[in-house]
Amino acid sequence: MRSDEFYMHRALDQAHQGFDAGEVPVGAVVVDAAGEIVGRGFNAPVARHDPSAHAEIRALRDAGERLGNYRLDGCTLYVTLEPCLMCTGAIIQARLSRMVYGAAEPRSGMVESKANLFAQPWHHHRVEVLGGVLATRAARLMRDFFAARRGPPGTA
Repeated sequence: MRSDEFYMHRALDQAHQGFDAGEVPVGAVVVDAAGEIVGRGFNAPVARHDPSAHAEIRALRDAGERLGNYRLDGCTLYVTLEPCLMCTGAIIQARLSRMVYGAAEPRSGMVESKANLFAQPWHHHRVEVLGGVLATRAARLMRDFFAARRGPPGTA
């Protein structure tokens, strides 16, 4: 079985695609119990004119189509950034076994930053969560993206 770092690198590959497309660089992959990548996605709400086109949602949709089932039992989602409220709900609804993320998202993260929705007692499904995998690389990609959009210091 490959390591969490291996799969997070694949999620970072997806994030780089988003970066190159001018989207906020978040990437995700879904891995089945056999270790095969069955879903991929990067942020694309701007290009798709779709507020739900987050990396996690796109990867979950891809995996569901490939596997022929919206329930992704036994699968793990790797995502470069701590998921938001919408994506956290989708992860729970997909019945993923695990979710591994890279960098924390201090403004809207729903695992450690603003709340921990996965720990709430009312959910019908429990997802194992691991954070901080390749966090420095994921955070650097986000910083580079926003720095490039702002331009050099002192310009407006």
